[in-house]
Amino acid sequence: MNILILEILLKVIHLYTYLLVIYALLSWFPGAYDSALGRFISSIVEPLIAPFRRLNLQFAGLDFTIWAVVIVLNVLTRLLAYILL
Repeated sequence: MNILILEILLKVIHLYTYLLVIYALLSWFPGAYDSALGRFISSIVEPLIAPFRRLNLQFAGLDFTIWAVVIVLNVLTRLLAYILL
């Protein structure tokens, strides 16, 4: 039973990582955050990104906040996989 829960959690983290990448790619298109898809993805992703925005990870005009979240999710995935095995 615990293995099933961990596998589902790993899949959710994997899906969330894809949503973060899509969210980052939306910044390349003007007005993409104002579309229905942009608002939907923002409502899912912003609660996790908000604490990382306080770290001020902007350098030379580039925002590395999303990549910091992806790295943290990657570490979390590896920890959960270690628990699973």
